[in-house]
Amino acid sequence: MANLKTNTTRRELHVLLDHIPDNSVSAARAYLRSLVDPVELALLDAPEDDEPLSEHERAATKEAEQRRQRGAPALSHEQILREFGFPLPD
Repeated sequence: MANLKTNTTRRELHVLLDHIPDNSVSAARAYLRSLVDPVELALLDAPEDDEPLSEHERAATKEAEQRRQRGAPALSHEQILREFGFPLPD
């Protein structure tokens, strides 16, 4: 979990980024990207999922949104395992 000093440093970095001259933005971007974990960088660069949702996925999304709007609790891990027929943990 980030501490106060880390949060202050991050805020300072945001301010500094806002003041980088336009002709140096590309260099700053390249440098910052070199500091990011390669797996996280791959996730950032991954294309957005453009596969259309199935009817089942659309229905599940609608049901989840309706639950959220009613203020109902999210499904528990055990409920999801049961729904998909997986064994419950001991």
